[in-house]
Amino acid sequence: MPGPRTDNDVVRSDPLPSAPSSGKPVIAMVTDAVHPYHRGGKETRCHELTQRLARRAEVHVFTMHWWSGPTVRVDGGVSFHAISRLFPLYNHDRRSLRQALFFALSCARLLRHDFDVLEADQIPFLQIPILRAIATLKRKRFVVTWHEVWGKSYWRYYLGPAGLVAALIESATVRMPDHIIAASSQTAERLAEIRRGRESITVAPNGIDLAAVKAAAPHSLRTDLVLVGRLLPHKRVDMLIEAIALLHASGIPVTCRIIGDGPQRDALHSLAQRLGVAQAIDFQHDVSTQQEIYSFVKAARIYVFPSAREGFGIAVLEALACGLPVVTTSAPDNLAKHLVARSASSVICEPAAAALADAVRQLLASTSERDLAGAKAPDEVPDEVPDEVEDWIGEYDWNVMTDRVASALLI
Repeated sequence: MPGPRTDNDVVRSDPLPSAPSSGKPVIAMVTDAVHPYHRGGKETRCHELTQRLARRAEVHVFTMHWWSGPTVRVDGGVSFHAISRLFPLYNHDRRSLRQALFFALSCARLLRHDFDVLEADQIPFLQIPILRAIATLKRKRFVVTWHEVWGKSYWRYYLGPAGLVAALIESATVRMPDHIIAASSQTAERLAEIRRGRESITVAPNGIDLAAVKAAAPHSLRTDLVLVGRLLPHKRVDMLIEAIALLHASGIPVTCRIIGDGPQRDALHSLAQRLGVAQAIDFQHDVSTQQEIYSFVKAARIYVFPSAREGFGIAVLEALACGLPVVTTSAPDNLAKHLVARSASSVICEPAAAALADAVRQLLASTSERDLAGAKAPDEVPDEVPDEVEDWIGEYDWNVMTDRVASALLI
């Protein structure tokens, strides 16, 4: 649903002018979902980057009509253009093919806009051939931000036999951009294998605002565990709830806060009730700001991230910056495990509820030992980034990432 307008919002219905008045280069960015109307890693990435890129260029974002009123709104110096009506992103637990098709067809409207470079989000794939054609007709560079590569096996798991067709589409679209911005080095490696000599890839992971993390105070209502993420099947929140039930059954009555919303919301509430741990889980479905998220994360002892598929894992990066140890799984497509591996106090376990419960039990015991040694009282929460993380987390500052993205776009 459309979110509230802010005092900085300006709405208008006029199209993008044929020539920019500022003399700056014009970047056209295409993505079907935008902050703050839809929340997730790619939406946060787009928001943070566009706000910073707008200091160097004219930035125009083309998306669905998430807000009420005219089809164009301006926020923070970035112009947002609605090129299609708002379609639901999901059909039950999966991305909607209808939404992907109609949004892709709506991208043809960029033919009437002028720009210097065209950038698109990889998701949901079907828009990429149309945007490739538009960039070719206009003789402009076409750049795509790629979050993750699924491949045949995962597409078949996701769609069944139809997944083979989707895998072919993915492979074909990977070859279409002039340049790709990859959200992780692992994704870049997978892309290079497909592009075969046409690599032209810049690695620019999701970033973090360390100043905002540091400024957030821990929430007064504390928990043992916390998770932030969309409530989707591949996030494996069900595995976390099962692990909590196992811990309770073994005499460890942990509490947990789950922050996020999505198609599995009702199913996860039902699972918690069925396993007898509903009273131990605080579901927060409408957290609206990053500061609130950081506050809730800092109020926990351990961050748990059981996702089976992750192109980067910005939530893990934020948890580490908040000073929490992280438990994640060794699932092959969970690229967040590479971040967790850089934290000596964190744990990577097998992708199963019993292994997740054991890892949490291990971390709870180790944190209790540190408490007894006088490091901090049991009811205290992390208040600084551990030295082992502070040594490298600055690499992911949003300003650093903006420089990388700008170098790929504004050549």
